[in-house]
Amino acid sequence: MKKGFIFLLTTVIILTSASSTGIVSAESLNEINENIKEVEKEKEALEQEKQQIEEKQSDVENNKADTNKKIEENQGKQKTVKEEINDIDQQLTTTKNDIATKENEIEATNKEIEDLKNQIEELKKEIKALEEKIKKRDALLKDRLRSIQQNGGDMKYMEVIFGAKSFGDFISRTISVTTIMGQDKDIMEQQAQDKKVLEANKEEVETKKIEVEDNKVALEAQKEELIALKKQLDEQMAERETLMAQLEEEEAHLEEIILSYEEEQSVLNAEAAAKQKALALAESKKGDLEQLAKEEKERQEAANKAAESNNSSEPTTQASTGNPNGIFILPANGRISSHYGMRFHPIHNVNRLHAGTDFAVGTGTTLVAPADGVVFRAGWLGSFGNVIMISHNINGQSYTTVSAHLSRVNVSVGQVVSQGQAIGATGNTGGSTGPHLHFEVHLGGYGNPVNPLPYLK
Repeated sequence: MKKGFIFLLTTVIILTSASSTGIVSAESLNEINENIKEVEKEKEALEQEKQQIEEKQSDVENNKADTNKKIEENQGKQKTVKEEINDIDQQLTTTKNDIATKENEIEATNKEIEDLKNQIEELKKEIKALEEKIKKRDALLKDRLRSIQQNGGDMKYMEVIFGAKSFGDFISRTISVTTIMGQDKDIMEQQAQDKKVLEANKEEVETKKIEVEDNKVALEAQKEELIALKKQLDEQMAERETLMAQLEEEEAHLEEIILSYEEEQSVLNAEAAAKQKALALAESKKGDLEQLAKEEKERQEAANKAAESNNSSEPTTQASTGNPNGIFILPANGRISSHYGMRFHPIHNVNRLHAGTDFAVGTGTTLVAPADGVVFRAGWLGSFGNVIMISHNINGQSYTTVSAHLSRVNVSVGQVVSQGQAIGATGNTGGSTGPHLHFEVHLGGYGNPVNPLPYLK
């Protein structure tokens, strides 16, 4: 039994012949009845495929909605991370300013320590001079004490006073003794005062030095804490920036997924329209066949005269793979340059499914329809470049063929094509590294790629 669209073509020939001669054989009537049955099967298959496409459309819409939700969640996370980054940035600015302030305070403290060191050096000089002065006074006092001790203490002063030879001499000697005793007292008091000042200066400088050094240690500790805080904030900033980059990359990936869903929606919508047109065409042909069968039954006696009109020829193919079980002809004649299956993508540099077979053909090579069908996509489609997608129904089974990277498209959406009909020309458009034909076969509609070779004649 011939395939669906061939049945329709054959019937058209029979109908034309019957109209011109008015005579059709019983064999032709049987063939028409068989064709009606095949068209009914084809209608049932198309209805099922249409329903499957609608289910796919629903799935794609749900997937698209889920992905949009993920994008919204991603953008919410990005907003939160941006706020965290701004907060950390403000903390970093404050911490850097605090570090600069502490460094200035440490510098001022270092200067104060240096000034104290200079004061200590000056004080050391003063102390040394005072110690020399005290030392000389100690020597003088010792001499005085030694002299007093050797001469019997205060009695010597009395001898000086009472040894006066006149009243005037007495007064003079009394004054002299009083002066000497006052000087000794002053020397001793000055000596005690100098020693006290010396001890006080030493204690004051040492105390101030300790305070300043303690202050410096505290400032250094505060600076280290600030540096540690800055390091922690830098690490948090790096983490947030890494997370932000990941979220932006994830959002871009999700946007690509949305685009792929939108492309798939477009393809499914076009395929559904093609199925609807095929259904309408099948319904119309069924009506023609039923009318023809009715007329044939009334003209059975004239059937033998129209027997020769039953012969119809199959369209010729351009080339063959030598597969007797194939159902599609080669869309263009060329050697296979890349097979169906997993491979390292030459453009994206990742391992991914190569969903078709590539044929090495030059730009401008004529492209023919691999089988009868209805065009549901004709034009540019992302990495496919210029592409032609055709919906076929052969022996009750639905197929979709894809011919991509074309340089020219000679058909339009909704157009019915016949096997072997010129529909365009091969090329190097879209995601292509050189002139070739990328050919795909999808079983049961687009989205179910299979290895094309077993299906090619």
